[in-house]
Amino acid sequence: MQHKAILSHTEVTRILAAARAEAEANQWQVSIAVVDDGGHPLALERLDGCAPISAYIATEKARTAALGRRESKGYEDMVNGGRSAFLSAPLLTSLEGGVPVLVDGQVVGAVGVSGVKAEQDAQIARAGAQCLA
Repeated sequence: MQHKAILSHTEVTRILAAARAEAEANQWQVSIAVVDDGGHPLALERLDGCAPISAYIATEKARTAALGRRESKGYEDMVNGGRSAFLSAPLLTSLEGGVPVLVDGQVVGAVGVSGVKAEQDAQIARAGAQCLA
């Protein structure tokens, strides 16, 4: 039988804090979502001044990264590269800003961020996802 790590409340809190610190250091108003490896929500934080829709988008970015086992940017690149048929794939979003959380090479969850430019969303998400390394 295989064994795997799971995100506890402690790790989720650390991920949120690291992502929030990155956002606040750059004065970016964003929503930050953390999900488990099945894409189920564990935490959501919408910073002051961030548009309400960003909470939904951040969650979908995180869910996509968790279920796809890779950054959501990969799907955006496919679509932008001409694979428009990929828009019909059963993913939730193909927008950059979702990053998987890896522990010992296994995806244990993901972080999604929305509210600023796509590469800035991803920068914040990576700060959260990599804080456990």
